[in-house]
Amino acid sequence: MSEVVLSLDEGTTGATAIAVGLDGEIQGKGYEEITQRYPRPGWVEHDPNEIWSAVQASARRALEAANAKPSDVRAVGITNQRETLVLWDRRTLQPVAPAIVWQDRRTADQCARLREAGHEARVREITGLVLDPYFTATKLAWALEHVDGAKDAAAGTVDSWLVAKLSEGRDHVTDASNASRTLLFDIERGVWSEEMAELFHVSLANLPRVADSSGPISRSFGEIAAPITGIAGDQQAALFGQACTADGMAKNTYGTGSFVLMQTGARRVASSSGMLTTVAWRRDGALSYALEGAIFVTGAALQWLRDGLGIIGSASEAGPLAASVPDAAGVFLVPAFVGLGAPHWDPYARGTIVGLTRGTTRAHLVRAAVEAMAFQTRDVVEAMQSDTGRPLTELRVDGGAAVMDVLCQLQADLLGIPVRRPRHTETTALGAAFLAGL
Repeated sequence: MSEVVLSLDEGTTGATAIAVGLDGEIQGKGYEEITQRYPRPGWVEHDPNEIWSAVQASARRALEAANAKPSDVRAVGITNQRETLVLWDRRTLQPVAPAIVWQDRRTADQCARLREAGHEARVREITGLVLDPYFTATKLAWALEHVDGAKDAAAGTVDSWLVAKLSEGRDHVTDASNASRTLLFDIERGVWSEEMAELFHVSLANLPRVADSSGPISRSFGEIAAPITGIAGDQQAALFGQACTADGMAKNTYGTGSFVLMQTGARRVASSSGMLTTVAWRRDGALSYALEGAIFVTGAALQWLRDGLGIIGSASEAGPLAASVPDAAGVFLVPAFVGLGAPHWDPYARGTIVGLTRGTTRAHLVRAAVEAMAFQTRDVVEAMQSDTGRPLTELRVDGGAAVMDVLCQLQADLLGIPVRRPRHTETTALGAAFLAGL
């Protein structure tokens, strides 16, 4: 077997790894599911050790599928669920608390108080983000107040946790795209913001150093001994994997949530329509930016229909069922299970189903969930077009739900533009591989 780039994609519901040949083709893939825990209403947690075990297991499966050995790995790329906070002991590399997941709402009241105190505009100016419990800063502030050992712990997003484990504690590092999702990063200057750290009552000493998204970042030791040369948050990695490198190009990833990103290059676009201004990636010290619309629940609504209500037996049933009826027969599903993200930013909103009749079938409910994905995406695209002053000419799509023809066709009809689905929908993992292999 020839050399491969190993891409580790740690998502909200599972860890995917792909072994990519130096020709850019996927040679092998592995996957391991991860458990989400809901200890209280509005709280969402992961076990960091389970995350690490799942990443290891998926990596072994990918290499086995590629008929490759650990010694064949030329470089490692990492992409990850963003904003999720992990705290660990710097010496033992053991977590000091469960990971607080990006969907977690426990700090909604803290964000509301900061908004009421008039801090929203300044936070937007420095970070490009809004005051919402989605982001990392208030999670860290909560942990520093409530978790024993947090003040002395290393803090970071999931990429930092994985690098710490891969490097056997030698490195505490993140990349600029992940740093830009914390509410603690100055996206103009490309450094941690002391002003934001003071506002949120956190210490920069807990945070990792910030590296480029591509280049010599760290090194993996142990079973896989190779340089770590690519890191990006999952949505930025998908943007890169979809080759959205020119100003105005956009993609949507239909996963647990959906995330529309439009590349704006060196131009930082300030939104007046509820979008986020974020770092797409940093290469050779130069920042590239993107506009982002974060939709918190799309594919997760189908998981809920499967696991919570038992309406479908597997996610693969959703597409055929939704396509078996011409419409949702007046049923509307608003999947605000953890509040609403862009462009509404309402952490207190909750899910709603309306329009049920005696004639409603499970196909109509599934169709309503699929339509909710497409309508929420249209809201975001329209907001982006308002911010940039120019129409979108095509939307590139990926993620697990993008395999549904009915969703892609509905999205194209609602937007009135081509929706393009790549041959490989694992563009998040591919993006990390490409960043690592540059």
